Amino acid sequence: MKKHLDITVKGAVQGVFFRGATKAVADQLGVKGYVMNEPNGDVTIAAEGDNLSLEMFLEWCHEGPQHANVNLVESHEGELKNYRNFEIVKRSL
Repeated sequence: MKKHLDITVKGAVQGVFFRGATKAVADQLGVKGYVMNEPNGDVTIAAEGDNLSLEMFLEWCHEGPQHANVNLVESHEGELKNYRNFEIVKRSL
């Protein structure tokens, strides 16, 4: 069964290729949604997929790419939006 997660990643997570790496991992796991930088330095992710894919995706979010320094990952289940792919959003929606 598919579910939707709203994820916020806090720490030194901008300027370290976090969005690009997130997209690569999402594509690999079949996770759909988007990732974007927030003005306060956080990274926001909307992710949809099956339980196993989302579990692996969330695990990766706690690490991030090589130069990221993740302090905190918050995630909450949300309403399914049925995204078609995973996109990098350049500016706030």
